[in-house]
Amino acid sequence: MSVRINPSILAADFVNLESEVRRIRSADLVHVDVMDNHFVPNLTFGPGTVQRLAEVSDIPLDVHLMIDDPDRWAPDHAEAGAYSVTFHAEAAADPVALARRLRSMGARAGIALKPGTPAEPYLDLLAEFDQVLVMTVEPGFGGQSFLESTMPKLRALRERVSGAGLDVWLQVDGGINEETIVTAARAGADTFVAGSSVFAGDPADRIASLRDAAASTHAH
Repeated sequence: MSVRINPSILAADFVNLESEVRRIRSADLVHVDVMDNHFVPNLTFGPGTVQRLAEVSDIPLDVHLMIDDPDRWAPDHAEAGAYSVTFHAEAAADPVALARRLRSMGARAGIALKPGTPAEPYLDLLAEFDQVLVMTVEPGFGGQSFLESTMPKLRALRERVSGAGLDVWLQVDGGINEETIVTAARAGADTFVAGSSVFAGDPADRIASLRDAAASTHAH
């Protein structure tokens, strides 16, 4: 199973985003948290910032939309150059139609589930998505503690994805560090968003340590 480490620029220096993205060039994707101050109580980036990041980044952008009405706004982020666009199940009026539209625009389509949102309604729809993001904290702010209570949901998704032979990435986001990444990898995650645990030190070293921890878990 491949391991992908996607550092979240929510933990980066917003004034120097171009140089911050250069510091994480060993990452697989750059995780960009788009928040609208409605779906979550925080405000970050919009399509304009995504477009500029796409222009200056050598690494593809993994955009996570924590916004209301993604059915209307998600395609703008695909158009802006995002490689992957993930929207929230709780906010989308028609998740399947939106995923199909994003795919038709050439972007990967992801669906995100808050800690309290069950996976069961989406298990039979997994082929419609390229990625499922299991939030391991309540969305809105970085630096929160990992919720181990979300692991049964991740295991159920892994069982269905593997059992059906689907090519769906299972991503976790929230409180990921060298300890919690092992717990998440063991439950079936293959794509890991890490913010403060990457940007707090030397990003190349942190990314390598996280990658090794997850890969060694998958190997056992």
